[in-house]
Amino acid sequence: MSSNTNSLSALALQKFKNNFWGVFSFWLIVAIGLISVFAYAIAPDNSQYANQMHLSIHSKQPGFKVQMLSIPSTIKNEQNFLEALFFGRKNTDTEIPISSYSKQGESLTYTEYASDGLQGVQKTIDLTNVSEEKLNTLISTKTFLFGTDKYGRDLLSRILVGARISFFIGFVAVFISLLIGVFMGSLAGYFGGKVDAFIMWIINVTWSIPTLLLVIAITLALGKGFWQVFIAVGLTMWVEVARVVRGQIISAKEMQYVTAAKALGFTDFRIITKHILPNIMAPVIVISAANFAAAILIESGLSFLGIGAQPPMASWGAMIKDHYNYIILGKPYLALIPGLCIMILVMAFMLIGNALRDALDVKS
Repeated sequence: MSSNTNSLSALALQKFKNNFWGVFSFWLIVAIGLISVFAYAIAPDNSQYANQMHLSIHSKQPGFKVQMLSIPSTIKNEQNFLEALFFGRKNTDTEIPISSYSKQGESLTYTEYASDGLQGVQKTIDLTNVSEEKLNTLISTKTFLFGTDKYGRDLLSRILVGARISFFIGFVAVFISLLIGVFMGSLAGYFGGKVDAFIMWIINVTWSIPTLLLVIAITLALGKGFWQVFIAVGLTMWVEVARVVRGQIISAKEMQYVTAAKALGFTDFRIITKHILPNIMAPVIVISAANFAAAILIESGLSFLGIGAQPPMASWGAMIKDHYNYIILGKPYLALIPGLCIMILVMAFMLIGNALRDALDVKS
């Protein structure tokens, strides 16, 4: 029996490998997952939430370059390597975009950057204790590959850091929906009767409420924030899992191996967890992939409405909200880039869901 199970698993894996778009989507999701985990290691702006603002260079086009003067802070930054790697660097230095500078003796005179042909303010700082080598490190040319947003923040860095929210909300929401959905669906399908009627009543009531409205209500009850959105989205997605699990268990509990397990005196808990659930996980896996995509879209919608991840936290939905009016102002990329990122990630999960459905279909 074990070899048969292994052969079926190997067959499903082989069918999945033969699906080009499924494999491509899988590696794309892995790549986005790695980017979301190590976003601060690869982002040009590795400050917390990539929130380094320079209002003088707001809304600049992709590829924009400017000289940046960094003035060291006297405040000591006590932050270990791992904290900076996973949560961003606490930037205490002052960064100033400049258009020109000149060193005169022990002082540095610079002209602040000003757009639209305006003349920037000239200022002077003391360089008594600053060597020539140190001066070269203080002034550098910074390139914004995706341009800057309306606050002068690096758009590429915000995109990379924002991937973390959109990616991890899928994991948290799907985990919560599986935890509740499998439990409720198992009870309803296996025991039937009044238990099934009561759980189906809860499912139908939850199903009748618009998903976005229910998420908004839960978010308002729990408060605005990062984890509150994760929990709220997960609590609204369990009904689909429960309905699928219930239907599968109703069919599976009439099978001979379940009757044999009951005859051997196994407990209901063991029969459900050890015998039935492992045999009905294929459709649950497929619906989980679809729920990943749905969770990302719901979070983006909530952030667009302003009740998702709160500033200064980077979120693709919030970035669209901040810049959707720029579409008619000649700078559509500010809203289109995060929109394309959402579309690509959602499409990847939908394609991998389709590939898993085909691979796990025993009839094909």
